[in-house]
Amino acid sequence: MFAYIVRRLLLMVPTVVGILVINFVVINMAPGGPIDNIIAQMRGGPSLGERTGAAEGREVQSSTPEQGRDSRAARGLEKELREKLAKQLVLMLRNYLTFDLGDSFFKGKNVVELVIERLPVSLSLGLWATLLTYLVCIPLGIMKAVRDGSRFDVWSSGAVILGYAIPSFLFALLLIIVFSTGTVVKWFPLRGLTSDNFADLSTGQQIVDYFWHMALPIVAMMIGGFATLTILTKNSFLDEIRKQYVITARAKGLSERRVLYGHVFRNAMLIVIAGFPAAFIGILFSGSLLIETMFSLEGLGLLSFEAALGRDYPVLFGALYVFSLIGLLIHLVTDLMYVLVDPRIDFEARAG
Repeated sequence: MFAYIVRRLLLMVPTVVGILVINFVVINMAPGGPIDNIIAQMRGGPSLGERTGAAEGREVQSSTPEQGRDSRAARGLEKELREKLAKQLVLMLRNYLTFDLGDSFFKGKNVVELVIERLPVSLSLGLWATLLTYLVCIPLGIMKAVRDGSRFDVWSSGAVILGYAIPSFLFALLLIIVFSTGTVVKWFPLRGLTSDNFADLSTGQQIVDYFWHMALPIVAMMIGGFATLTILTKNSFLDEIRKQYVITARAKGLSERRVLYGHVFRNAMLIVIAGFPAAFIGILFSGSLLIETMFSLEGLGLLSFEAALGRDYPVLFGALYVFSLIGLLIHLVTDLMYVLVDPRIDFEARAG
């Protein structure tokens, strides 16, 4: 298993390099990127952000010899600029190997410092929301499989599908109005990850204060993931329960609990565990942005969004680099969880 982990870690290097190269090319070559803006300015026109539509009825001027020479000079500049971007890409990849992510254009800080400041917030949201979703949905899915077709199964299916249909930001807004503004009650804080006097609290009080602030954001992020995981767990268990080995185990006189958790569980849980990376990454990367904004949580998702709007490329690529590493590490952890659930899986034998 150790050799398999080492191989997977080594394979992450070309994978991350490929992700960074593709995104570097797309961002810099896309309309409105650095090349377009510089070329537009060299041709004597405004940058993309300053362009406005031509006034209606304005005559289109014919090109002049001087404009033609300027156009050829611009094409030469474009070629030179692309060569410089290629060197910049190589330098960026070299620096990223040592986690030298550069400095932000606008925030006056090193990108690593910004990521370290914001990452705990995003990880807290993603990990707690994913963990609690699994802790609720897996037992619920097993109960639905055991009671398939019952009234409990029908009503619980309706509840989780309704939660899936409600956008997380809309549910977050409802939670804020009901529990934070004082319109109905004011049980939870409206914004922030901790209270202003957090440093003065004892360790136990700090833990309580942390979860007090995290309660509503986590609930808002969890609600959309209930339906998919619950139905997946139910269908996976139903598929296993109907197989011949389960009938044989029951015929031998084993208790229903022993059959369910001793035989069915580890087989049925494989497909559920396979969806863990997608669930965590989905919650962390897509669901956290709106939640961080609505609850004023300074996380990595909000930082990336601000960097994209402001064309702060060092921050944008640094956040992308960290997101890629997290995603790849989660996939590796998922493979290791396969072995924990079903020891019969041997990655060393498969690799050989």
